[in-house]
Amino acid sequence: MPKSTPIPTPRVLIHGGAGSRQPTPSQSMCLTEALIGGYESLKTGHSPLDAAESMICYLEKSGLFNAGRGSLRQLDGFQRMDASIMEGQSLSAGAVAGLEGYLHPICAARRIMADTDHVLIVGRHANRLARHFGLARLVHRKSSTPLMNKRNSRNTLNPKSQALYRQLGLYDTVGAVAMDRAGHLAAGASTGGVAVMLPGRVGDTPLIGAGVYADDTAGAISMTGLGESIIRAGMAKHMAILLGLGWTPLKAANYALKALVSRIQGEAGCLILDRTGRFAIRHTTPWMSAGYWNGCGKPVVKSRFP
Repeated sequence: MPKSTPIPTPRVLIHGGAGSRQPTPSQSMCLTEALIGGYESLKTGHSPLDAAESMICYLEKSGLFNAGRGSLRQLDGFQRMDASIMEGQSLSAGAVAGLEGYLHPICAARRIMADTDHVLIVGRHANRLARHFGLARLVHRKSSTPLMNKRNSRNTLNPKSQALYRQLGLYDTVGAVAMDRAGHLAAGASTGGVAVMLPGRVGDTPLIGAGVYADDTAGAISMTGLGESIIRAGMAKHMAILLGLGWTPLKAANYALKALVSRIQGEAGCLILDRTGRFAIRHTTPWMSAGYWNGCGKPVVKSRFP
């Protein structure tokens, strides 16, 4: 008799960024709560896209990460946010770059995927679409200033300061991947960029194949880290190809991250989930706040994945 295909176990993975700064207890708790919400979304019949979007929305709203409410500012003092989302059944994707004034860039990316014929919309045109879709506006607290906040007080073009900020590793991009019982996959990510950004800078997060990729025949990947290096290496698609060739998530992640470091001295972390439900969380940085859950026991959230 032919072997039966095992039924995939619904699973969610989440990250709150990789870098040189140890995640706080508040960030870890927020990741745990987001995982619970994402899994409940799958359990109640929602799609992996819904689950990934809901988890990222939770992190964007918290203000604890470099995404949504907590986004860093570019050198002209404005928060410009990027996000993308992709599903693995039809390879549909949506992304936004340079979005200003809206709380949930991931929702803008989802609407672009669902309600337009395009994948990526940028700048003021992204703002117009977000307004058209009635997305939640980003309201700053009264204590915020229009040009600087504490997290961005080191912004400067001084090379020594840039080197120091790189060492501090403020790459708190957020992301998630999800798989339902039918084996369908989705991945997403959202970010406020990196410190010391020139106005108009865009990283890997909204670029399909760099920061995010999902394909039901291979797997789902969400990246975090220094976006410029992730773009140059095409990290998410690179890992998806390796999964499609039959590599395990751990082997694919280790190989791709090692190449990133050796070729271009990049820094990154990843969530990588294959079509059978196997997964890995890996990073080249000292810390990566991330977690996973399949509905059994308690969600697992850690600050480091050796």
